Order: sequence, then structure tokens, then C-alpha cells
Amino acid sequence: MAEYRLEEKDSFIVIGLGTDLKSDYTDFAGLNKEKADFWQAVSEDGRLETLKSMATNDYIFAVNEAVNHKMMHYAGVMADKTSSIPDDARVIQFPKGEYVVVEGEGKTAEELNNHVTAIAFGQVLPEAEHVAYVGAPNATVEMGRRNGMVFGEMWIPVVRK
Repeated sequence: MAEYRLEEKDSFIVIGLGTDLKSDYTDFAGLNKEKADFWQAVSEDGRLETLKSMATNDYIFAVNEAVNHKMMHYAGVMADKTSSIPDDARVIQFPKGEYVVVEGEGKTAEELNNHVTAIAFGQVLPEAEHVAYVGAPNATVEMGRRNGMVFGEMWIPVVRK
């Protein structure tokens, strides 16, 4: 089984800018293209920089969440107040509890995201017999750069079976 750890986290919020993913959930190439196009847009138009100014740390979150039967993807930051969020942003509540945490790195944030997501959903969750993912928001957390690589973690809230 791939390496992971279980970690207790307090509840937290992420302020995110979102896009409704149109590709089928099994169309990984289509989903990855939609996500990449979205990240390019929010990076180039300054919306991501606006979010960063509200952040409580330097982490950048790529959040996936099902909302009203839609598959949503968000670019976000951890925040402790929601009073002055942009009109097109959403407050995403992450629950207090246990999280499966998978560490990884990639040449780009996109490569990091793809790497830890594949390990978490393709290996760890199918093989973990004592915990289950129940569909709350999950996130890839870009934590920084070292040795020319982007490093971070995948955080997935789970419950004990």
C-alpha cells in the first residue's frame, strides 16, 4: 500500500474560486484539461492573488467538492474570516476529524495534484480497511518549493469503518 498517515484536524475554511467541471468523472484527460485551463485563468487575471491577500498561511488549495449534483473544482486559500470575500468566491467548510494525508511532489502544482490524487484515490482509499471517504470536500495543498520541485499533500476527510 502507498504511504499515508491519518491526521486529526480541526475544522477550517477555504475561500475558493470555483469552476463546474463538465467532463465525466472517469474522463481524467478532460478533467485535467478543465482544471489546468481554470488555474491558468485565475492566475493570469489576478483573482488568485486577491485570494492570497486574505490567506492565513502560504498554502494554495486545489479543492474538489460535489455541490448540488455538480463536480466543482476550486482554487483557494485557508482563511479565518469570511467578511470580505470576493463576490465570485465561496466559503468551503472542512470538517473537524480524521484525514488521510498523502505527501508528494511534482515539477508543477498540476503534477503534484495529479500525483497525490492518483495515490490517494487509486491506492490508499481502496486498500484502507479501517477508514472510508464519505464525500466531503478534499484538497491538494501546495505547501511550497524545494530543490526545484513543488511539494504538498492531499487531505481527505474520512470516518472510521
